[in-house]
Amino acid sequence: MPTFSGVNLKPLMRLLCLSATLLALAAPSRAQSVEAALAAQVQGFALEATRQIATPGLRVEVRVGRLDSRLRLASCIDVQPYLPTGTRLWGNARIGLRCNDAGVRWNVYLPIHIDVFGPALVASTPLVAGHMLAAGDLRVAEINLAATPSVPLTQPQLAVGRMLARPLPAGTAVHGRDLRARQWFAAGDSVRLVATGRGWRISGEGQALAAGVEGQSVRVRTESGRVISGVAVAERLVEVAL
Repeated sequence: MPTFSGVNLKPLMRLLCLSATLLALAAPSRAQSVEAALAAQVQGFALEATRQIATPGLRVEVRVGRLDSRLRLASCIDVQPYLPTGTRLWGNARIGLRCNDAGVRWNVYLPIHIDVFGPALVASTPLVAGHMLAAGDLRVAEINLAATPSVPLTQPQLAVGRMLARPLPAGTAVHGRDLRARQWFAAGDSVRLVATGRGWRISGEGQALAAGVEGQSVRVRTESGRVISGVAVAERLVEVAL
């Protein structure tokens, strides 16, 4: 090791190498600390935003993603999270991050994932297609609503007595699409016709010219012989739009 003015530089070089190593380790540590603080801020912001719109009884969990590692953002003390226009806080979403420091302006988006847990009807046991649902076939359980393609049923009376259109494994949430449409009456049955509006209601009798399937249009011959169309909405009940 060379010397300078009689001083051995070996200890000094070791100290410099150690200092450089500590600085190299400290930089990622500081970056990780800042990122962790930012993630906590975003998570708190997202939870507060979902709390304002969530239905009571639902449980919300937020998972914060990471910024693109290729981004090189200037240091910023005042980072403001915000909800981008049109963002739905459900499943995969994103939170905007805006720097408000004087002389520093940047805006980025941080990916987040929001799970919403709530009660729903699920199959107690494996059920086959064509099975007529009974109360014992169903139970209420907490599921991740954000992971389902549509809103599941929550009231047993909406499912009991209905026939399954497809098989359901045990623990699977029950949706309206899983149930066959109900036939409210057969062709030739006498039905009641109802038309309603603001402040008025008209009703009459008629004969169904086809089977009345839930939510579908059906033609009915009135007592006067006129044929009109309406929607089968309940047992021997047809709703007519005037």
